[in-house]
Amino acid sequence: MHLPLSAQEASPPRPPRLAMLGGTFDPVHLGHLRSAVELREALALDRVHMVPASVPPLRGEPRVSPEQRLALLRLGIGDTPGLVADPRELHREGPSFSADTLASLREEVGVEARLVMALGQDAFLRLADWHEPERLFVLAHLVVIDRPDHAAPLPVALEALIAGREVDSPQTLMARPAGGLLRLALPSRMAISATQVRRRLAEGRSVRYLLPEAVERHLLAHDLYRH
Repeated sequence: MHLPLSAQEASPPRPPRLAMLGGTFDPVHLGHLRSAVELREALALDRVHMVPASVPPLRGEPRVSPEQRLALLRLGIGDTPGLVADPRELHREGPSFSADTLASLREEVGVEARLVMALGQDAFLRLADWHEPERLFVLAHLVVIDRPDHAAPLPVALEALIAGREVDSPQTLMARPAGGLLRLALPSRMAISATQVRRRLAEGRSVRYLLPEAVERHLLAHDLYRH
């Protein structure tokens, strides 16, 4: 007869795994959403929090309000498993600093959770100019999603910031709660840009198959990005 393992001998439950994927989502498009799905698969994440920036610190203010961008994001996500439209930056005063958002998430999920901040190559190249960039690694791992149309040498300040942090696999990254850096090439590598989408909408040209259908219908019905 086999006795059940005691609580001390039983394997501890796997710590939660979640990612923050921030951005203006101005508007959200299929590249954003497909990247979120593939990120979740690649890192075996429980959830990917897609967090619209209310006041992005390093770019001009979007022409569409944060509330409208959040509504579009919710429409785009629909019932996709594991993706969450997270409004926390809209509820905070002042610039939308990623370190503050990660601190909020970390407080919710606890010190042992594996927390990831995902960002694109273009944003990664400016990371040393962000607010409290060292604090990002205290709170989370960073995963850089390669873009098919982006290749550039790293600035010296960025090289210094990431020195000794890079790992070569999701398994190594997830061995600790925070502090690592992983470059990740996702399968689809969809070269869609929100700038391109906004330009096409302003010119009255088709955005079919660049956006989820629900997002396209909402944009056209409310005449967003047309002027």
